[in-house]
Amino acid sequence: MQIYMLAASFLISGMLITAQTPTTQTFQDSSANTNLPAQPIGPDDLIAISVYDSPELSRTIRVSGDGTLRLPMLAKRIPAQGKMPSDLETAIANELKAEGILIDPVVSVSIAEYRSRPISVTGEVRAPTTFQAMPGATLLDAITRAQGLTDEAGMDIIVTRSVRATDGTLHEITQRIPAKGLLENSDAGLNMPLYGGEQIRVPAAGRIYVVGNVKNPGAIKVHETNDATVFKVVAMSQGLLPYTEKIAYIYRKEAGKAGQDGIPVELSLIMKRKSPDMPLEPNDILYIPENGSKKTTLTILEKTVMITAGLGSALIYTATK
Repeated sequence: MQIYMLAASFLISGMLITAQTPTTQTFQDSSANTNLPAQPIGPDDLIAISVYDSPELSRTIRVSGDGTLRLPMLAKRIPAQGKMPSDLETAIANELKAEGILIDPVVSVSIAEYRSRPISVTGEVRAPTTFQAMPGATLLDAITRAQGLTDEAGMDIIVTRSVRATDGTLHEITQRIPAKGLLENSDAGLNMPLYGGEQIRVPAAGRIYVVGNVKNPGAIKVHETNDATVFKVVAMSQGLLPYTEKIAYIYRKEAGKAGQDGIPVELSLIMKRKSPDMPLEPNDILYIPENGSKKTTLTILEKTVMITAGLGSALIYTATK
């Protein structure tokens, strides 16, 4: 009888030892189905939890809006926000031991889906998108995901992000990144890192409106700052028509003002390269007046010539006849 009890005790003891020692045959690592890089966990992230030899505790669960996890059989919620997956493994294991559910639990945590770090790309991109930030994500990555800029894209890429101050308050910071410097000049200093929560917007190119005595009046897109000058805009409008006044006017709506009087421009001197070119801003209106008096005088002269030529022909015809 004593031998039987000793054998039973040894068997039970062996079972306990086996239960605490993981083996590759029975342990299922949830990370096998998830291939996302580890980064701090946030609200709404989907977490895959595997507890060795406890299928009732192994599950996929989403982090709540307050950044905590609620697992079955545990009385307390487990804080998850800001923890790395390995840190959450330790926290879950400690709670399982503290509540006496398992003696020495083996816990594995992996990320099935990130939702807490969205980055949105909108505006003049070929495929506006929202995606989750991964470690090492950059502004160039975001533009690439959106399949690049459209032909209507402006000069800047605007990035807005929330930054938490030392007192805990959130502040919105907006940065303008020159599109040409980032995409064409490959300026590494402009390729800012993204951590999630950024809103990236690519505004449409500004327009300068040319009206008056030019061959092709209308709106001209401005993709670069140095494109916006009087000389270049007139050239883009296919040049001046005859009888143009020497002075043109720029109409510009400034912040806080309903309107502005025209800014006079020495057009004739600029076109002859005898005066510095005048820079223009998006939404400026360049008005090029017609010299009405010169046109009227020339029209009278043309009519006089035509009438005189007609009278001459009539006199010749009469004399011949």
